[in-house]
Amino acid sequence: MYSYKVEQAIRAASILHQNQLRKGSVPLPYISHLMSVALIVSDYTQDENTIVAALLHDTLEDTDYTEAEMLEDFGGPITEIVRFLSEPTHHNDGVKMTWEEKKAAYAKQLRKGSNEVLMIAAADKSHNFRTMVEEYHDDHSRFVTDFGPDFSNRLRAYQDIADAINEKLKNDIVDEFNHTFTEFKEFLKNAQKSQNEF
Repeated sequence: MYSYKVEQAIRAASILHQNQLRKGSVPLPYISHLMSVALIVSDYTQDENTIVAALLHDTLEDTDYTEAEMLEDFGGPITEIVRFLSEPTHHNDGVKMTWEEKKAAYAKQLRKGSNEVLMIAAADKSHNFRTMVEEYHDDHSRFVTDFGPDFSNRLRAYQDIADAINEKLKNDIVDEFNHTFTEFKEFLKNAQKSQNEF
């Protein structure tokens, strides 16, 4: 679905993420991920705010763009969706969270989110799982170099997120998410096995 607001979100995301690249042998501009997530979401809804929020879902977390700026530019409903999709980074006492703690807090946050939040989370993770499997399917050592060797904690963290999505999401996108997550779990199992052989 294309509209003026979608175009504005594409422009904003392109500028805000312009110096960011995706991990991989070919470092693609980060906007490729945001466009992919928005396209996946648009297969399951024509709601303009949800598609716009999909394009902007990482801006509060990964750029200097503030909630106040987003509120002024795109309004309250979109800002609220993106806020729920932004991983917490610190505990209430100001101590920085570990990767595992951030994922656990994110899963807990998703359980309080709307269906729109969960749809974007499902599309986001589906794209991440798919691209990781494609990028590293025959190069497990490079996956470990890029993401670390702790397979069990990674799987546990993503399973927690998957449980939140499956418990609350009421949309057919959940089937696509579960399919890509199954492929990712199989990839992790094979990657761990290959690393244990060395």
